[in-house]
This record gives sequence, C-alpha cells and structure tokens, in this order.
Amino acid sequence: MIASLSGRVISVGPTSAVVEVGGLGVLALCSPNTVAALRVGQQATLATSLIVREDALTLYGFASVDEREFFELLLTATGVGPKLAQAALAVLSPDELRQAIASENLVQLCKVPGVGRKGAQRIVLELKDKINTVAMAEPSAGGTPEPSAWREQVASGLQGLGWSAKDAEAACAEVDYLAREDPQISVPALMRAALQALARK
Repeated sequence: MIASLSGRVISVGPTSAVVEVGGLGVLALCSPNTVAALRVGQQATLATSLIVREDALTLYGFASVDEREFFELLLTATGVGPKLAQAALAVLSPDELRQAIASENLVQLCKVPGVGRKGAQRIVLELKDKINTVAMAEPSAGGTPEPSAWREQVASGLQGLGWSAKDAEAACAEVDYLAREDPQISVPALMRAALQALARK
C-alpha cells in the first residue's frame, strides 16, 4: 500500500492534487480541506490510501495520518464509499466524528451530505466499537485565506463534492461573515461551515 506522498505540488484542483515523486506526477483525490492547504510549487506531504477496484486504482490524499485512518474506518461501514467518507471528513474532523459516533449523535452525523438518519444509525452501530475516542487528531495544515481568495476555493470544493454552482455560491454568502469577523480563519474552517450551512437546508 502507498502510505504517503512527499514532493513538489505540480497542480491543484477542487478535489485533487498532483504531487511530483521521483519524476512522476502522482494524482491524489483530496478533500477540499486538504486541497486548500496545498500550494503549487511548494513541497507537501500527504498521508494516502490506495483504493483498488476492478477498473481503477485510485489514490486518496489526506492532511494527516488520523484523517486517512478514519477514512479507511468509515469505508468498513455498510453503504459508505470513498466519496461519502471524504464528504464526512470535509464536514467533521476525525475527533468530531469520533465523538458523534461514540455519543450516538445522529444529528451531527446527518450534517454530512448523503447521510440520512438510517445511514447515521448504521454507521454508529457498525463503528462504535471500533473507534478510539481518546485518540487526538494531528494538527492538519490550515493556511490563512487571502481576503477574497477563499470564496473561489470553497465554491470549487463544494462543486467537487457534488453541489451545484448556485448552492455553492449561496453557502459562501452564508459564511462570508466568518471571514469578515476573523481575517485569520482558515479555508478548511470556512469549508466546514459552508457544508454545515448546506446540510441545514
């Protein structure tokens, strides 16, 4: 298994990044939170998980080992695929997911796009005994957005997760006050707030 990637970032998309490793450009699918912290031309290290299917080998990249481990844990739940697992980690941090599962907080889990009440109940039932509620997530790379640059990153990330351009813009408008109140707020924090705003609708 490919456990990590380290190298120069060649390109960054809404939900993916290409990292140069030994002269090869390796594509990794990433959550919007992870992508937001990457900069083209700079060195980066991603924890990775390789998903093998009959028709494809897909590499997923994460800002921390904890995120990758929780991604792989979520995949063991019935009905949870890579896209849904990524969406869960875009909305909630690993520690927030641990707490929600440990306390059977279905309302919190239902904030994840694509997870309904029955899906949340299944995740709790199947994962409650597997999670480690005392493990703490490693600090993940954040990155402070430039005054208006965050809007494009957040909107692109939301569209990459399947939301329409109109919904993405509406969510950005809803969280705009956070960026005004705290100019140091990170793009991942704004992304989580936008996803939570969409989940309330």
